[in-house]
Amino acid sequence: MAPLFILSLGLTVVATSFISGIFGMAGGMILMGVLIVIMPLPAAMVLHAVTQMASNGWRALLWWRHIRWRPVCFFLLGSAVAVAAWSAVLYVPSKPVALIVLGLTPLLLWLPASLKPNPESPVQATGYGLVSMMLMLMSGVSGPLIDSFFLGGKLDRREIVASKSMCQIVNHGLKLGYFGGIIDQAASLDPTLAAIAVGAAMVGTMLAKRVLQIMTDAQFRTWATWLISVIGGYCVIHGTYLMLTA
Repeated sequence: MAPLFILSLGLTVVATSFISGIFGMAGGMILMGVLIVIMPLPAAMVLHAVTQMASNGWRALLWWRHIRWRPVCFFLLGSAVAVAAWSAVLYVPSKPVALIVLGLTPLLLWLPASLKPNPESPVQATGYGLVSMMLMLMSGVSGPLIDSFFLGGKLDRREIVASKSMCQIVNHGLKLGYFGGIIDQAASLDPTLAAIAVGAAMVGTMLAKRVLQIMTDAQFRTWATWLISVIGGYCVIHGTYLMLTA
């Protein structure tokens, strides 16, 4: 790959990991939108999974004391069931479909209070894990759905970021196994590019730690909701354009 392409992608990963490091969201969605445009979809899924496992893994390590393990475990149970069911179908979405689904998911953050989830409920955690993993295999990310799940409770910003990171590590690992193993696209991922992306993800995550520490819970929730909604709107417009011009 061209050095300029690798440099640009590395800087993009640093920037998106920085955003994710602050909000626990949005950065992965931006990165997925970029990768879908510049790479074949299965290869984009594989590279995105590798970078997000690194970014979320480092973030979970930084905030591991704040992880809420009960909702995380039930959430991951639902994710495992989804992958088992999806593997029987072997569906790979088109780029326009992936972008539109990716862009519509932030609408979940605007649910009325009466419909907001309870992260402490085992049934709800399992259900959200099931649906979020299916969404991840459709669009590459499921951040907004996981955000709506954890933001619906009374967790503080560090508990939200830490718990979501733990869920995302496993979910992206399952996505990597699906597209890199079952769909057999691992060979299309350049090892050098993957290594640079992982390093960039860790740098961005480290830079974000101080910002999250000084941000209030109210600021966190307000900025996170609006940021992910704006990004979602762009993905819907771009995906619709690709579908209409195909």
